Amino acid sequence: MARIIVIGSGFGGLGAAIRLAAQGHDVTILEKRDKLGGRAYVYEMDGFKFDGGPTVITAPFMFDDLWETAGKRREDYVNFIPCDPYYRIFDKDKRFFDYNGDEQFILDQIARWNSQDREGYQRFMATTKAIFQKGFVELADKPFLHLTDMLKVAPDLIKMQSYLSVHRYVSQFVKDDFLRRCFSFHPLLIGGNPFDAPSIYAMIHYLERKWGIHYVQGGTGALVKAMGRLFEEIGGKISLNTEVAEILVTGRKATGVRLADGTILQADHVVSNADVMWTYRYLIPEQYRRKYSNRKVDSMKYSMSLFVIYFGTKRRYNDVGLAHHNIILGDRYEGLLTEIFRDKRVAEDFSLYLHMPTMTDPSIAPAGHENFYVLSPVPHLGSGTDWTKAARPYRDAIMKFLEANYLPDLQANIVAEHHIDPLHFQNTLNSYMGSAFSVQPILMQSAWFRPHNRSEDFDNLYFVGAGTHPGAGLPGVLSSSIIVQNLIGNAAEERIPTLASLPQPAL
Repeated sequence: MARIIVIGSGFGGLGAAIRLAAQGHDVTILEKRDKLGGRAYVYEMDGFKFDGGPTVITAPFMFDDLWETAGKRREDYVNFIPCDPYYRIFDKDKRFFDYNGDEQFILDQIARWNSQDREGYQRFMATTKAIFQKGFVELADKPFLHLTDMLKVAPDLIKMQSYLSVHRYVSQFVKDDFLRRCFSFHPLLIGGNPFDAPSIYAMIHYLERKWGIHYVQGGTGALVKAMGRLFEEIGGKISLNTEVAEILVTGRKATGVRLADGTILQADHVVSNADVMWTYRYLIPEQYRRKYSNRKVDSMKYSMSLFVIYFGTKRRYNDVGLAHHNIILGDRYEGLLTEIFRDKRVAEDFSLYLHMPTMTDPSIAPAGHENFYVLSPVPHLGSGTDWTKAARPYRDAIMKFLEANYLPDLQANIVAEHHIDPLHFQNTLNSYMGSAFSVQPILMQSAWFRPHNRSEDFDNLYFVGAGTHPGAGLPGVLSSSIIVQNLIGNAAEERIPTLASLPQPAL
């Protein structure tokens, strides 16, 4: 039995902690905030519960497997509710496209825009099945620690046209500009630019079609609480309000951590669910690092950040044509994304994700009230924007837009509100450059080129979460927890499952 410290309690950290504790290890989670969850923190005010982070649950079988690893049933702890439609996607004229898991329904939706794209979409889906099989089922839980691991799969990646961006890949099959946006936006869910992210990320659309989009009864925070309860039931220990100031190293070994109050905790293995680059840059003195020097950390490309407003209203808006998950695309697409990712400039226009969970679950707001979360991608702190001054005008522009186009009399009805911006990602979530999804998913920062799940510098330091392989998104960070479970090993030396061995429903 090994003593293992897990730094941070996002989904990657919770997943790894549960898996390792279930295998017989002595596991302690150290969380600097007053609640579990990392980016999935819950803000509670005036009777509202606002999920701070992930609101879309895909690949629910991965949570089922996590509970089964601990000898329990997920259904006894938390309930998943299927969403239909998965998303309602609006164009600049407020026409919308719904999609769900019903292919005929999707084809009928496509026909409203361009009937010729029906056949192209079917060909697109046929190709994404192979991408999904290789990129997710076979590779998502493989660690890519050696260059040879990458060389083995390179021919398959070339065959799948991974050198194309997701948008270019989709455009081979779909000709209508708006439909191209509908089937290429998915990299934004994991911090990528659809015009830069390699086409392997087109598998996200297939993954959604295969398992659906789900909502957690009580909000995503209810899932975090359930995972914390499961972890403690199998012997895990949680220490909240406990900030790690340094990972202690000797040679190629991490020996433990020093807390902000000076306390030293020793460990046989350290698993960091903190941002990978923040971990290297600020938790390990540079003289001990060989690969990830400060210069190397600074040279990486990072995902965009987010501006998110959580707000509650004293009236319901279930009669204005919105769905649970809404994506509101502006007039510009490539130009806006270029400003966010390449030029690092806060644009005057925006595209938005509007989450309306009380449409499915009224319990997370007072009776007769509505709960919202609106998200706008913005550049990370490399933009030089002073968000202490820019936040209020940006907030006002978004709210005025929503009031004018989707939510009548919005501002007169707001009774609770909170927002986060890139400074929150940097100062509260310890995300390098204030990026929302850590290292940007581009071809030369994917698989072997991404920060490894086991540190290149320290043999018993491991990483889970968005910044390491396979990347951001709940399936990605949960896959990283499987990788770390396998790398550390089972205290009882039992066989550990892989994604490929888990049951997968037919599409």
